[in-house]
Amino acid sequence: MVYLYPCETSLPGNASSLPCVMSFIYGNHLIYFLYLNFQVVRTLMVTHIPQEISDPSLITKHFHEAYPSCTVTDVQFSYDVRRLMKLDTERRQAMKGRLYFAGRSQKEGRIMIKTHPCARICPCDCCGFQKVDAEQYYAEMEEKLTDEFTAERNRIPLKRLGTAFVTFQDERMTAVIIQDCSRPRCRRAPQQSSVTPILHSHQWGVRYAPAPNDVIWENLAVSGPVWWVRLVALNLALFILLFFLTTPAVVVSTMDRFNVTHPVESLQNPVITQFLPTLLLWMFSVCLPFLVYYSAFLECHWTRSNENQLTMHKCYLFLVFMVIILPSLGLTSLDLFFRWLFDIHFLDSANLKFQCVFLPNNGAFFVNYVITASLIGTAMELLRIPGLTVYATRLCLAKSVPERLHVKRSQAYEFQFGLEYAWTTCVFSVVMTYSITCPIIAPFGLLYLLLKHMTDRYNIYYAYIPTKLSPSLHAAAARQLLAAPILCIFWLLFFSVLRLGSTHPVTLFTFASLLCCLLFSIFGLCLRKLRPKRPSSYQMSEQGEGIIQDTESSSISSTQQSTVFVATVLQEHELSPLASPAHLSYGALETRADSPTETSEAENLQDTYVKGTCSSEERSP
Repeated sequence: MVYLYPCETSLPGNASSLPCVMSFIYGNHLIYFLYLNFQVVRTLMVTHIPQEISDPSLITKHFHEAYPSCTVTDVQFSYDVRRLMKLDTERRQAMKGRLYFAGRSQKEGRIMIKTHPCARICPCDCCGFQKVDAEQYYAEMEEKLTDEFTAERNRIPLKRLGTAFVTFQDERMTAVIIQDCSRPRCRRAPQQSSVTPILHSHQWGVRYAPAPNDVIWENLAVSGPVWWVRLVALNLALFILLFFLTTPAVVVSTMDRFNVTHPVESLQNPVITQFLPTLLLWMFSVCLPFLVYYSAFLECHWTRSNENQLTMHKCYLFLVFMVIILPSLGLTSLDLFFRWLFDIHFLDSANLKFQCVFLPNNGAFFVNYVITASLIGTAMELLRIPGLTVYATRLCLAKSVPERLHVKRSQAYEFQFGLEYAWTTCVFSVVMTYSITCPIIAPFGLLYLLLKHMTDRYNIYYAYIPTKLSPSLHAAAARQLLAAPILCIFWLLFFSVLRLGSTHPVTLFTFASLLCCLLFSIFGLCLRKLRPKRPSSYQMSEQGEGIIQDTESSSISSTQQSTVFVATVLQEHELSPLASPAHLSYGALETRADSPTETSEAENLQDTYVKGTCSSEERSP
């Protein structure tokens, strides 16, 4: 079939360099779409503040003396709220359970439950677990957790971190401070004040503050050398693991040793035998990147945008090696790749036929891969089987009906832009890389992009909760696409050297184009690193007082600037336990609620119970 052969065999001599020119133009023009219209904010995030500093006036005095034209309007310290957030979640669940069984006990009387896991799916009495009063159990649990929460809340001022959010009167003031604090790179110290020996302001790290709903407050406690040691250790362990188990070819070859696929091959069906390897490649290429994906959660990033961006880069790098580079070179792991790259005697003992790298069969394999990712991959994203599995597991581990209701209400999670960007850019790189040596892959690549766009659009609107990350993540995804034309030119250069020789005009022109693209990309990266820092475009100063409000804390007024850059658990009104058999006071009523939050929770749970009772009565004869 002619369309599977390289374009040099089907194009005239004058047009043989057309793909290189188009790839070069695409890579260069993509840069101009990355410069976004960034707005300016009035809040700075200051790190490495001594933890014994508890007076915000010292920080205000420092900025007033060091920068007389700048006026500080608010200073908020950060605290270690990891245990506090955990206790708050547990006590809310206990409160919901007590409210639910309090409503049921008014109609059905005393209700007995088992408190061990899997009590809902294993109700038998053979295990020896005793039944307890449901309302009493959750009331005692709520009282205990509330006492622990109150004690932890009182200890929060003692758990001050070396991070603070400083808000200024005008956005131009933050630009002046950011510019001055970036001078230590050029061996220039920032402005000093009379309290510099106390605050150690010359050691501060100053940056634009992210959006409050983008900050992962429980991760702010992990900083400094502890964070870097954690990051290096996790990535080193991940690299060692994936060094020997890089591609699905290792898993597939292990399966072949045990003749796992032999019954399928004995069917002699060309459709099954041709698509089975690509289906296995797609299945294992889905499973292996999850190791890279979940490692980002253990690294304790401070913002969701940075977490998604690092996940995107790590998964993309892993997928490029696993899906494109190693299978194209006939290698199975990074171990073999590095031996081929650095060991000069490796080719003498190994049997690697690089002349077969760009045969039509190799291109057909990647065409099948793109077709599989387009049809089966997008369909599996609509089914969301991993999320359904986690949801079913949580339902099975729920001990009572309120916990099952809590699982049902909290089953939705945010759309993982980092992982999805990595998958999309990987398939786009596959299409771009083989678009010259195997042009038939381009229509199927377009099919994948269309189906992927419609699938992600549906999932974002209807399956995931709203999330708003920094635009720098999307700009980084666009910059990551620059690797696709570079891989395309490199693959064409590799093919030209093997098939046409190293002195052919097409080879020389391809080599020059590759060098220009690499130099231009490196120059753009260095230029971007040297540019002054700019804030995210969604932190606009025109909105109210110039600070975006945390959408999760709806109970806080938009005029309260002093509580914007504070963890949500420290902003909300304190919940008080309702009157219960375990905690009764003089004159207390059993149906009284001590806070608006509890009232709404009680109404929701009672409505849920009433609806379930009415539906069961209607179904009964």
